Amino acid sequence: MRSLEKLYSELEARNQAAEMAGGQKRIDKQHEGGKKTARERIVELLDPGTFTEIDKFVTHRTVEFGMADKHIPGDGIVSGYGKIDGRRVYVYAYDFTVFGGTLSRANADKIIKLQQLALKMGVPVIGLNDSGGARIQEGVQSLAGYAEIFYNNVRSSGVIPQITCIMGPCAGGAVYSPALTDFIVMVKDTSYMFVTGPDVIKAVTHEDVTKDELGGAVTHNSKSGVAHFIADNDEQALMLVRELMSFLPINNMEEPPIVPTTDDSTREDELLQTLIPADPNKPYDIKDLILSVVDDRNFLEVQALFAKNIVVGFARMAGHTVGIVANQPAHLAGVLDIDASVKAARFVRFCDSFNIPLVTFVDVPGFLPGVNQESNGIIKHGAKLLYAYSEATVPKIAVITRKAYGGAYCVMSSKQVGADVNFAYPMAEIAVMGPDGAVNILYRDRIDNEEVRLQLIEEYRETFANPYRAAELGYVDEVIYPKQTRYKLIQALEMTRSKSQPTPPRKHGNIAL
Repeated sequence: MRSLEKLYSELEARNQAAEMAGGQKRIDKQHEGGKKTARERIVELLDPGTFTEIDKFVTHRTVEFGMADKHIPGDGIVSGYGKIDGRRVYVYAYDFTVFGGTLSRANADKIIKLQQLALKMGVPVIGLNDSGGARIQEGVQSLAGYAEIFYNNVRSSGVIPQITCIMGPCAGGAVYSPALTDFIVMVKDTSYMFVTGPDVIKAVTHEDVTKDELGGAVTHNSKSGVAHFIADNDEQALMLVRELMSFLPINNMEEPPIVPTTDDSTREDELLQTLIPADPNKPYDIKDLILSVVDDRNFLEVQALFAKNIVVGFARMAGHTVGIVANQPAHLAGVLDIDASVKAARFVRFCDSFNIPLVTFVDVPGFLPGVNQESNGIIKHGAKLLYAYSEATVPKIAVITRKAYGGAYCVMSSKQVGADVNFAYPMAEIAVMGPDGAVNILYRDRIDNEEVRLQLIEEYRETFANPYRAAELGYVDEVIYPKQTRYKLIQALEMTRSKSQPTPPRKHGNIAL
């Protein structure tokens, strides 16, 4: 009969073996590459002492290709649960020191178990990716594991927040789980994502491209829009995840956490009185307005490097989380194009899924004209944003700061697509189009010279390019001084907090994909 001491010694030895993962040599190599190990990342992410590991001793079941004698406890995935700011989260991390972090059927089952637990408990899932992809030695079993993970991503969508941190390679079919989650954080220089790698691309299309150019953090944050945040290193990426979580509820039945603030709700900012230039063609930075009105000037911008003509992100007002969507006059005059429409639509739908009120700042001259935009489907993609705002049942507050022209006025949280409270500044211009274009169409037969044209433009501006015609019709609830913006928004958000808006029974709508 074995003694208790021997049993406990065996448990200790097994724990140590699992925690050493691929061995010291591979751990050192991970560190040399500027990356933390899976366990170090989890410790950095979670509140100290809160991590509980699940399936620590799981090993693969493959015997082909010399794998029968290669068993490492955990099999390349560390999974479990812990807390961020005292709130429960589930987390899994690929361990690159074990078989290059490749996915086996056994460790896929670890992720699947975690996803199912998270869904049952109504708790967010955070994935830390650093993987060589599917384990080739397992063939279809590994692919089946990925497919089940994708299926659970979709089942969890809109029910619990899902966040992915790309902290190393993520290629082939592996990219689709992150793509199905709500937010992707990538680490500069050490992470990349692509469906097909540089070698395959060179063989098929004869294009020469590096991994970083093809699918690095900068590429996916600035060009493709696949990623939402970029970090300089592992530590910053994990702190970004913690900050993001601070704005979010743990599931779709809960409210976001309330963070007490000493920032006065009635505070006015005189600088806002002169932020919007008198010249309607002169740009200004909408972020100056956002930072002025939110609590403690704290704004977490999402996709800051992509489609800069629209700004989206999280902030707090009187301690409550809000999602902010704002046209950016400082970039492309704030027009809506394909990328901006898709970026904002996805953000609006996320906020609506998780009970986060929407505050929209409108300064939009229209949709971007051009053959390229039309042929690439600006109609379809612009409709996504229109659909998202119309579908959203959370409180929706809009402030027209300057231009609101044409179809873009309708799209940007207008009263007619369900906004609850609509404000406008005195310099707001709400019309089918700008005065110049309108006069050229309306008076094309009457314009004899430039002096007449300028006079007609001024007449049109006085008649239509102001907020009062819309206010007379009830399309704008109140014309406000810019300095009052913070207090007016907080009042409106407090008033709409009890909002309840039933929707027609249906399986789901058919968004213009």
